Amino acid sequence: MDIAEAQKLAWNNKLAKGFNTTDIPYEYGLLTAEVGEAFTAWRKGLPDHGEELADVFLYLTAIAEMQGVDLGEEVERKIAKNTRREYTAGDNGVLVRTSQD
Repeated sequence: MDIAEAQKLAWNNKLAKGFNTTDIPYEYGLLTAEVGEAFTAWRKGLPDHGEELADVFLYLTAIAEMQGVDLGEEVERKIAKNTRREYTAGDNGVLVRTSQD
């Protein structure tokens, strides 16, 4: 399944179930909660860690749909941008970007 297809399926599920489709700040709040649940599942070694990550992805794709963003295109663009970036370890060992996009 590609990102665009997942985005549409997440959106259609929201419509079919009568979930929020207009309150963007609320959706960002729910996304944040899902990230917390995924972190907790990972930290505790719970078997539903993958499902929690899927929840994060689905909330993110629905928010993109609410805002008219093609998340698949944006991910491709961002990966290309990140590929062009160069980093060097600073004095403290932290990587610092050394090239412009």
